[in-house]
Amino acid sequence: MTEFILGSASPRRRELLAQIGVTPDRVVSPDIDETPRPREAPRALALRLAETKASAVAAGPGAFVLAADTVVALGTRVLGKPADEAEAAAFLRKLSGRRHRVFTGVALRGPARNWNRAVETVVRVKQLSEDEIADYIASGEWRGKAGGYAIQGRAAAFIPWIGGSHSNVVGLPLVEVANLLRAAGLRR
Repeated sequence: MTEFILGSASPRRRELLAQIGVTPDRVVSPDIDETPRPREAPRALALRLAETKASAVAAGPGAFVLAADTVVALGTRVLGKPADEAEAAAFLRKLSGRRHRVFTGVALRGPARNWNRAVETVVRVKQLSEDEIADYIASGEWRGKAGGYAIQGRAAAFIPWIGGSHSNVVGLPLVEVANLLRAAGLRR
């Protein structure tokens, strides 16, 4: 039997996989350095981090490892996971009234070969008031979220438009993941 490992501690990624009927045999949180390289483009960063995570997971010889990384970019500037409330509020002010891009790199490491994809979604945030920002920060939902917001939570009220995959913004582009799993022979 082929083992399928999710290389991510994100409960959102497990929930998204469940939506397409996929349950990992094991979940492993890879510990890697996520520091961007100088002048590294956001798409390249997302893909490199996903590939590095997939490679960092110990797996048996016949196992498949799926890993992903999501990057929020305003132009070429990456807005990572905010360190504190002040940084989260600063991110929301930067995103307010603007479009930004969300890239998720997905890597599937198999016994004989590897597959990877980088998916881009454009997201528009409405003009946010200081009260909306303060209320969102007080909710704590921003913690651990790239760009300081969660589209699947309260921040959904801030997003009037997206171009591309909604599940990509949550953290795992399901169409592309299903296609990778099919290409690897893990799904029909």
